[in-house]
Amino acid sequence: MQTISINFIVPQGWHELSDKQLRYVYQLLANEFATDEVKTFCLLQWSGTKVIGRQDSGAYLLKKGKFLFEVTLLTLAELLPHLDWLGSIPTVPVRISKINRQHALPADFSEVPFETFIICDNLYQGYLQTQNDELSCQRGQSGACSGYAECSRQCDAVELLDQLGATLYGKSMIFKPYERINIFYWFAALKDTFSRKFPDFFQPVDAATGGILLGLSAASVEDAMNAQIRALTKGDVTKEGEVLALDTHRALTELNAQAREYKELNAKTASK
Repeated sequence: MQTISINFIVPQGWHELSDKQLRYVYQLLANEFATDEVKTFCLLQWSGTKVIGRQDSGAYLLKKGKFLFEVTLLTLAELLPHLDWLGSIPTVPVRISKINRQHALPADFSEVPFETFIICDNLYQGYLQTQNDELSCQRGQSGACSGYAECSRQCDAVELLDQLGATLYGKSMIFKPYERINIFYWFAALKDTFSRKFPDFFQPVDAATGGILLGLSAASVEDAMNAQIRALTKGDVTKEGEVLALDTHRALTELNAQAREYKELNAKTASK
């Protein structure tokens, strides 16, 4: 009997995925496969391995290149930890670079006007708010929500994601479910990255949160955005256009510096 060695070569993180690979995993998520199922499908797909059939022993017969070999479920399960990162929001912003021939903005928002970031963040916060409203309703008393109300919230959430996608891709369109997952994952990862890069301005966030504005009403979000603009213009309305045209990273760098100075000033005042 001949012993062969089979190497499963797969991406090490979200940042290594091509557009085709991103579409594949987002489609699996849109189809609501369990996390381990997503990992298994991706392991086989990305390593160029096909399932030929199942043996009487319960093992699976796989084909990789010209080789046929058997693999038990236990062996496959032992390989899945290499794809554990698929179970979390990306740690760096990644996105499908083109949808319906429309090119996406830079994934990290480099050289993207601050005004565009503000628009996107408003839509993203609005989407999170619809999710919070739905969760609160589900936790409320039985019968508190009508079917119409639940449907309305879902439609609002979809519309907000589509509006966010229209800004990110430069054109209004009805996005497919897996494309909406791409939109959400992209901006959630971007906000998480910003929370680490600009920690004095953004509160630390986890994969499911939106940062400093999470849970605020629509009016509060607008007030917070206006406060950011006022901080950058230092109250000079004639500079608003200039501020909105700033590179997003440059604007957030300044806001982070102002937030840090404010905290230091408060700390000195409190110590007296």
